[in-house]
Amino acid sequence: MKIFTKRFKRTLSKLQASFLEENRENKKMLDTYIKFVEGSVSERELDLANSQLRQILKNLGLGIFLILPFSPITLPYIFLKAKELHIDLIPNWYKSLSNDDDRLE
Repeated sequence: MKIFTKRFKRTLSKLQASFLEENRENKKMLDTYIKFVEGSVSERELDLANSQLRQILKNLGLGIFLILPFSPITLPYIFLKAKELHIDLIPNWYKSLSNDDDRLE
């Protein structure tokens, strides 16, 4: 039970750190879009902001899939088809959590 508790706490800590990092990146994204409206943004900054926006849309898409009826059946099918078509549906913050030693059994 102690091992489970340690793993659980470590996973929660990594999840919290990921959410804080996402929050910082979202603030940078919004600042970049404000600079874009003002006309003082570089192409690199705009590319980073657009990348962050794509990550947000991935998060929203997964959230919508989770609340659909029959999601335990449809989600594996959607991920299988996305993999076949080389479409990345999983947000980066989740990928950083999915190390083998951090998985909850």
